[in-house]
Amino acid sequence: MDLLQLRYFQVVARYEHISRAAEELRVAQPSLSRTIARLEADLGSPLFDRQGRRIRLNQYGAIFLRHVDRALSELDDGRRALRDARDTGLGRVSVASETLLTITHVLGSFRATHPRADVRLFQSTADEMDRQLRAGEVDFCVASQPLTGADLESVELAREEVLLAVPRGHWLDGRESVTIPEIADEPFVTTRVGHWQRALLDRLFASEGLTPVLSCEGDEPGASQDMISAGLGIGLIPAISRQAGTETVVPVAWVHLAVPDCHRVLTLVRNRDTYLSEAALKFREFITSRPFMTHRLPDPRRGRRRQPS
Repeated sequence: MDLLQLRYFQVVARYEHISRAAEELRVAQPSLSRTIARLEADLGSPLFDRQGRRIRLNQYGAIFLRHVDRALSELDDGRRALRDARDTGLGRVSVASETLLTITHVLGSFRATHPRADVRLFQSTADEMDRQLRAGEVDFCVASQPLTGADLESVELAREEVLLAVPRGHWLDGRESVTIPEIADEPFVTTRVGHWQRALLDRLFASEGLTPVLSCEGDEPGASQDMISAGLGIGLIPAISRQAGTETVVPVAWVHLAVPDCHRVLTLVRNRDTYLSEAALKFREFITSRPFMTHRLPDPRRGRRRQPS
């Protein structure tokens, strides 16, 4: 048994598909299949159930995978610790976020404060974040959806209202608020399943026994406001976009949704079992020691002021 076998097994177990794993590992499928077969022979137990070309991780494979994940994570942490010890800088901090707009300002401020830190940023869905954290590919995730797990810990960074953005001249332009049934037939610009905007949209409509009409599904949440402004539909946009003054560049009208819990909660999530470089430790202190956003949810005990149209 060697490290290469273990890393190959880890990727095959993740995909449960030899050809996809071979593509990521950049090895030939027959070679990968032989490597997995040798590993099973060394262990004296099959790790996958095979049905034609399909494979599924079996109970023995699931048990072994937990130990492989921990072992490889420890080795990767050791490699990073050695690199940081040799490095004259602060080391590297890797951060994943669903939307880049959410984290750009914070990372820019952190880089200005700690210029010796090597900062890496990834745009990921919630499912990708979960995998990246468990695989040790990122130190932190700034998540807009709950990431749960016994080895994950999170800190709330901010809580903000989510508004309905509509094109200028739309029949809702000038309205202070609107209910979900009123917009049941309106086409929505949104993201694909897996992103927080889509999860919130589906939840709000499901609470009324409705299904939203979709005019556009994409993977770039930051493009939604542009498409709404162009008249392709309406959509859910976090209040940070309004606060940032984006409507002066991409004009839209903003409307409150008269529904409970129409907000997103941003959390900083990490895998408590992984190594953190000095840069990562300083980033955690930096992002949790000051307000993440100046925007706050309105106090529900106070009346809302009418927004200018």
